[in-house]
Amino acid sequence: MTVIVVPEPTAVPLAEQIAAVVTAHPAVAGLHGGMFGAVATYLPGRRLTGVRVGEGDEPVELAVVLHLDRPIPGVVRDLRREVSGMCGGATVDITVADVAVPARYATELAGGGLVDER
Repeated sequence: MTVIVVPEPTAVPLAEQIAAVVTAHPAVAGLHGGMFGAVATYLPGRRLTGVRVGEGDEPVELAVVLHLDRPIPGVVRDLRREVSGMCGGATVDITVADVAVPARYATELAGGGLVDER
């Protein structure tokens, strides 16, 4: 007799678990698709942008948008440690694709030509 083990239908894919942990960080404004939308995981019926779980020795890739209220290197270090732990010590490559500027600074920055107002 052959027994086939089928994953539970309620099991949350690893990419979704990673996305939940990353977006729960207070300095993360959201996930980003990266250049050309290449950082993504295809799930049944949809595409999860901002997280790509590599196969074998490939790294886990994240593309994030960060709030500017904390030092970026520290946030990246925190995210890398957390996600690597979830993935059995896998390498985690993180791209800070954009930053979210608080509204109170937006007009100030726009006056200096630092904000694209398209």
